[in-house]
Amino acid sequence: MSKASPPNRDEHPGIQISGLQFAYRRGFQLSIPSFQVATGEQVLLAGSSGSGKSTLLHLIAGIENASSGEIRIRGTNILALQGGQRDLFRGKNIGMIFQTFHLLQGFTALENVMMALMLTGYTPLQQRERAESALNKLAISDPHSPIEMLSVGQQQRVAVARAVAGEPCVVLADEPTASLDPANARVAIDLIQEAARAAGSALIVTSHDPSLREVFTRIVEVSQFAQTEAVR
Repeated sequence: MSKASPPNRDEHPGIQISGLQFAYRRGFQLSIPSFQVATGEQVLLAGSSGSGKSTLLHLIAGIENASSGEIRIRGTNILALQGGQRDLFRGKNIGMIFQTFHLLQGFTALENVMMALMLTGYTPLQQRERAESALNKLAISDPHSPIEMLSVGQQQRVAVARAVAGEPCVVLADEPTASLDPANARVAIDLIQEAARAAGSALIVTSHDPSLREVFTRIVEVSQFAQTEAVR
């Protein structure tokens, strides 16, 4: 398969957070003095609903802005990037898996994955090749079917393929099993872990499901990051 240059795999940790402060509108702030995820490491970020798990993922992805601090992805502080620069960096280096998938209706599985590769630096032909490869590895029965014609399980596989097709440095999965029964939840998390491992990506999965503790060697309780009343 022809391909563009792979993501920069240097000596920097996959994710390195320092001195991070995020102010909530309700008058509280999330404080993370230090948090690091090594390249290829897989972390379960555990905690109850509303504890700040999704907020932390959105900060790492550059979707939310912090009040202060740094979030370095492979040595680059994503919070220092602005507008299109941040979008381009996210497209090349971060894959995201959402609870509700966020797949584009009316488009095929292949088209959904290819669109996620548009900001990776791959040519259109390389985008197609990588999308086809990722969908094949995840056993998508018909990549040319419109998304709405696929089962929920197949749609989830497309969402995982979309996140890892570009071999991102980091994969973030926000409550990916929340709407699944226990058996399918285990299948889904195994799928995500295997795909991230194959891509060499650092993986953070958020969940309040206690059963997932069995499949991660590193578990971080979000409660260790202080939520305090913001100084006015």
